[in-house]
Amino acid sequence: METDPRAALSAIGQLEDDEIDIADAALQLGRVDAPEVDIETARAHLSEIAREAAALIAGVETAAAAVKGLAGLLAGEHGYRGDSETYEDLANANLLRVIERRRGLPVTLGILWLHAARAAGWTSFGIDFPGHFMVGLDGAKGLAVLDPFNGGAAVDARELRRKAEPEGGIRLGAGVLAPMTTRAVLLRLQNNILLRRLRQDDLAGALACAGDMLRIAPEAAQARAAMSALRARLH
Repeated sequence: METDPRAALSAIGQLEDDEIDIADAALQLGRVDAPEVDIETARAHLSEIAREAAALIAGVETAAAAVKGLAGLLAGEHGYRGDSETYEDLANANLLRVIERRRGLPVTLGILWLHAARAAGWTSFGIDFPGHFMVGLDGAKGLAVLDPFNGGAAVDARELRRKAEPEGGIRLGAGVLAPMTTRAVLLRLQNNILLRRLRQDDLAGALACAGDMLRIAPEAAQARAAMSALRARLH
């Protein structure tokens, strides 16, 4: 029998960052809001993706070739894409729903790309690019950056500068493409839910979301501050 999702989140909070299975942790977060969805079906799909990715890109020589292979697998064969039409839909930030719908936010889709790349043995990480989550693959012949919202398309320096323009022309210096921790990716995922609930004036729902963020990241100052502010507003 599957454990309570919040108990699972608390257990994840006790793990070292490199011990966290990012996709399964995202499924547990998804169960909080979608308990009726069969998590085992989602896990089976993730296992399928892992096997296919390992067969497809485990032996390729460059990160650019791995990015191309992942795009063909996840966007091509499995049909994952960014949801531009109903971007604010909470389902886009729930991995269980994203697997059902094959549509989602950059960070939710990015978790699928990270899951597939890591299953194939590639060093991969989230990139907290301002306004748009991306994924990096690091290989012996250099780093490649991909946009999971845009079908896993490779992103070069010119495209990165273009994406930075709406954020004030951010310089592409040290730190902009720095790897995120697994917890940081999961917190960014949940922050999307928290913000959407605030926009809906669902303060209780936002408070619950902040609590879940603290379960997986007990030291997260951002989530602790959000909880304090929300409690003050509710009382």
